[in-house]
Amino acid sequence: MSNLARKIQEEKQFDVQTQPVQAPKKLSKKSWLSPGEKILGLAFTGIICFGAVQMVSNQAAIYEVNKEIQQTEEAIQTQNKVNTDLEMQVGELSTYERIKAKAEEMGLKFSGNNVKVVED
Repeated sequence: MSNLARKIQEEKQFDVQTQPVQAPKKLSKKSWLSPGEKILGLAFTGIICFGAVQMVSNQAAIYEVNKEIQQTEEAIQTQNKVNTDLEMQVGELSTYERIKAKAEEMGLKFSGNNVKVVED
């Protein structure tokens, strides 16, 4: 029996010694996306970013145009007010009584016999 026990013990030592030391395996890490999918993703992201920048710049341009339109409308309203005031002054200055007073100041005399009506 001692011989049998010795053989088993030698086999165990031999098995332990003969097992080659396994080099650590390099785990090949599989990528979640293929290179083509990565390129397509980057292209899609670039297009989305470009579109967003384009939209913001268009909105800024629209804002500037609307601002100019409002300034122009304000200038038109101011000019219309000035024109209305000038028309009122023309109406006040062209009254018959004022013209007659100015004519008399300059030495003209009004005579009803010398007035002639001119019609178109």
